[in-house]
Amino acid sequence: MNINTGKGTIPAIALVAIWSISAVVSLPGLAISPILDKLDSIFPTASELEVEMLESLPSLLIIPFMLLAGHLSKRGNKIKMLTLGSAIFLLSGIGSLLSRSLVELILLGAIMGIGAGIIIPLSTGFIVDYFTGDIRLRQLGISSAINNLTLVLATALTGYLADIEWHLAFAVYMLPAVTLILIPALNHTTPSPEPTTGAQNRQKGMNWGIIVGLMLFYFAITYCSLVVTFNTSYIAVGEGMHNSVAGIVIALFFLAIMAPGFILGGIVKFFGSSVNLWSLLIMALGLGTLSISHPTPYTLAIGAILAGLGYGVMQPIIYDKAATNAPPELSTLALSIVMAVNYLAILVAPFIIDFIGHIFHSASHTLAFKANALITLALAIATLILYRRSRVLGSDD
Repeated sequence: MNINTGKGTIPAIALVAIWSISAVVSLPGLAISPILDKLDSIFPTASELEVEMLESLPSLLIIPFMLLAGHLSKRGNKIKMLTLGSAIFLLSGIGSLLSRSLVELILLGAIMGIGAGIIIPLSTGFIVDYFTGDIRLRQLGISSAINNLTLVLATALTGYLADIEWHLAFAVYMLPAVTLILIPALNHTTPSPEPTTGAQNRQKGMNWGIIVGLMLFYFAITYCSLVVTFNTSYIAVGEGMHNSVAGIVIALFFLAIMAPGFILGGIVKFFGSSVNLWSLLIMALGLGTLSISHPTPYTLAIGAILAGLGYGVMQPIIYDKAATNAPPELSTLALSIVMAVNYLAILVAPFIIDFIGHIFHSASHTLAFKANALITLALAIATLILYRRSRVLGSDD
């Protein structure tokens, strides 16, 4: 079976190989989340700094190695880069399964960040290489959906495995083995050249004005959405809800991010150049719903779903814009630069949320939802004014 790419066809197994990369990139740092409440008993002498490093070090190392991978992609062999990154990721995961100390886990988490940093820009870079036009946008949407679906399923699995034995939580890091098995399918499938009339071939170099604009926009919406994952549990517990409510709400958030990816082409076709405007309004409505005083589990769920749907539409569109504003040989570099701000937002979001609380002298966890709803609404107003002539906020050929 062959798959239409917009510039030819590729075997279905090659597409599955590309999808497997999308499944891997959401995993770094995942296994630690279900065992955070167990760390005190597992490592009774662990310091707060060590625990923080275990969570943040992979993301901290992902950023520079994403940028390095993007730079090397200009002339390097992407298949070899994918093999190296997947092997590093897999070996660090095996090491985590066998680890007996927190220091070992921290070091292995750092190594995993290196492997993940190499893989992440390739997850979209291969889609850009093999696909073009509307089909590329559809595949970027599916890639985003697979990424978030894996996150939901793997979180549930790690929680279950951690209850059996905490080491088993790291079994999800074996997923890169699937990519390694499927790499030969990509190695034997050469992407067709980008059509001469394609948007990429109209670029003589990196369009830095658009790339920087996309970085700022992506950082803003990612930061605003992250409050759902960071603050929902505090809201739920503060209202006397069971801890599982927060877990369900966050899972619904990621499922909502996933959902638009499967029908992204139709969404873009329906809304046209105003797609970001409507996505921002939906996201602002969701964050505003989450900020309501004395919420119920139902209002939390509705707010998280709306916030996730808005973000889930915009993310793959940003990736497509990044790719089309660079020539083919620089597309993976452009993607690595734009995608890096996602991990930067993850690193700094807790500090920004805390800073907003200090400014308003409030310890209320709903304040961050209100502030981020207003930021998102301000972005929507700016988009309303500019989308007809802005290639960042509006249409981009």
